[in-house]
Amino acid sequence: MDKFLTFLENTASRYLTHRKQLREYKKAQPRTLLGEVWSWVDALLFAIFWVIIINQFLFQFFVIPSPSMVSTLNVGDRVVVTKNAYGTELYPAGPKVFSERRRVGRDQIITFYNPEYDSKGPVFDILSQAVFMGTFSLVNIDKNPDGTPAERLYVKRAAAMGGDTVRFENGNVLIKPSGYDEFVKEEDFRRENGLSSGPHRNVDESLYPGLEAYAEILAYQEDGKISELPSYIYRTYSTLPENTRIFDLYEVEKTTAETKVRIDPSDFAARSEYGKYQSGIYVPEHHVLPLGDNRDNSHDGRYFGPVDENKVNGRVVARFWPLSAFSTLHDK
Repeated sequence: MDKFLTFLENTASRYLTHRKQLREYKKAQPRTLLGEVWSWVDALLFAIFWVIIINQFLFQFFVIPSPSMVSTLNVGDRVVVTKNAYGTELYPAGPKVFSERRRVGRDQIITFYNPEYDSKGPVFDILSQAVFMGTFSLVNIDKNPDGTPAERLYVKRAAAMGGDTVRFENGNVLIKPSGYDEFVKEEDFRRENGLSSGPHRNVDESLYPGLEAYAEILAYQEDGKISELPSYIYRTYSTLPENTRIFDLYEVEKTTAETKVRIDPSDFAARSEYGKYQSGIYVPEHHVLPLGDNRDNSHDGRYFGPVDENKVNGRVVARFWPLSAFSTLHDK
């Protein structure tokens, strides 16, 4: 890495020296409108080029796009991401070098490439990332079909590491770290190991029986057996307040699979699906399971699974905007 940075420094020095000599030469030449315009274009391109180089290899500014990390990081917060914490990425979303000994640490806040991102091709992916970085994360030309900005990068916390197994029950996290014989509550594990208290719940657990009843109704509907639905499930569902959003899709999917097994124990597809929820999510070596701190409003690893460390492109180290909330994030 030191050789690479030295190469960048020497290259920049030679280029700047050349530009200085070129400016001295141009000063002696007659000034024209075309020359003046080109001078501004040249300066702009030069600035954008070095912004991209700095963003790609050293650090990047990033705007928090969603509420998944509230209140550790709020929507619209601007943060600094160090880009060589886990190795040096040769180009946006490309392979990394010098990453063998630079491993993601448990509980660190990381940026990584969205595993569910629908690529528009390598050329567009690199171009869109270059524009995004060159404009300090202000311009995103990568759009979803509905016109909303595509989330190429996610910001989450590395909640589980290689060798861990994680289960979710009513939105709560149970973790069996590598070397443990049984699952423990995440909050207990965090407290015992001096980890961040950032992850939290907002939803009252008393709402879960109604949510699970909703999932049971879905299972009966999908199996075409709604007429066989026990009346107590309707009564339980009615306890869910009107206009309550589906606040835990993972629990809905798990309960739906469980109910289908109960309806038809011979349904091997349903048994296999439910078995995944029972056994939990195993995190392979050199992977992390990223979860949002705002556990009740986060699309994270419980849906798309563990993330390869090679897809982790940086570590969030500080929040610089708004100024009133400026802070380092090493211990958050």
